[in-house]
Amino acid sequence: MSKDPYSIIVKPHITERSVALSYGDPLVKEEKDIQRKYTFIVAINANKIEIKGAFESIYNHGRKETELLKVEDVHTVHIKGKTRRVGQRAPGKRPDRKKAIITLARGQMLEDYGV
Repeated sequence: MSKDPYSIIVKPHITERSVALSYGDPLVKEEKDIQRKYTFIVAINANKIEIKGAFESIYNHGRKETELLKVEDVHTVHIKGKTRRVGQRAPGKRPDRKKAIITLARGQMLEDYGV
């Protein structure tokens, strides 16, 4: 049974560092040679193959055959939730998360990333 792509990719993770990655390497002069990376919060139980398929199905929907985005690589990072205070005595915990860094093919760009 396949999972819903929108339940695998939860939301974009936008920070200063992730926005800098989405611009690509500043030393590369040619627009067609720039390789961009985008960061997303994903489901904890999703693997790299599912993340790649979900990304391509969400962002390639309605595009022409010549404009399809191709995912080159997917890196994942597990982020443990921090312990914090809740009330006077009881310690609480933020939920664990999983982050995926998706690398697109050279020269491709995601327009609606959220920036």
